[in-house]
Amino acid sequence: MILSDKKILGEMKLGTIVIKPFKRKYLGSNSYDVHLGEWFAMYDEEILDCRHHNKVHYFKIPKEGLILVPSKLYLGVTKEYTETHAHVPFLEGKSSIGRLGIDIHATAGKGDIGFCNTWTLEISVRQPVKVYADMPIGQLIYFEVSGEVEIPYNQKKGAKYNKRGTKPVESMMWKNFK
Repeated sequence: MILSDKKILGEMKLGTIVIKPFKRKYLGSNSYDVHLGEWFAMYDEEILDCRHHNKVHYFKIPKEGLILVPSKLYLGVTKEYTETHAHVPFLEGKSSIGRLGIDIHATAGKGDIGFCNTWTLEISVRQPVKVYADMPIGQLIYFEVSGEVEIPYNQKKGAKYNKRGTKPVESMMWKNFK
C-alpha cells in the first residue's frame, strides 16, 4: 500500500521518514516532490567497463541552466536528503518532466529500508532540453512493508552507496567483482 500525505506526515513525526529540506507545499496526496540539486557528474570515458571503477567529473549547473543532449548520460542528484527506516521509497519522474522527454532513472527507482542519503539520478533526454538547479524533478512514493527487515541498507557491510553526500555517485558495480 502507498502512504497518503497524512501518513507521510505522521511517519515524519515518528522519524521513520526524513526529508530535508522539507516544505509542506511539495507534499502531494500520496507523494513528495523532490528537486534537482546543483551538482551533475559525467563519466570521463566514452566506453564504460562494469569490472572497473569508471571515474567521473563533477560540475555545477549554471544559474542560466544547462542544456542536456541525447546520447549522453548525466548523473544528477536530488536537493533533498532522505531517510527511510520503515517503508520502501520509490522515486519516479514527474509527468511534467516526462513530457519534456527527460528520464530521471534508467533502472534505480526503488530504494531500500535504511537508505539515508540524497538520490543519484540517471538522467537521459530524448531531445535537447535545458534544466535548472532546484527545479522539481521527481516524486517519492512510500510503500508499506510486510514483515520485519533483518538488516537495513545503512547497516549492511557491503552496501555500496552509504557514504553521505550532496553530489551524484557513479556506479559501484565494479565492487561486485572483488
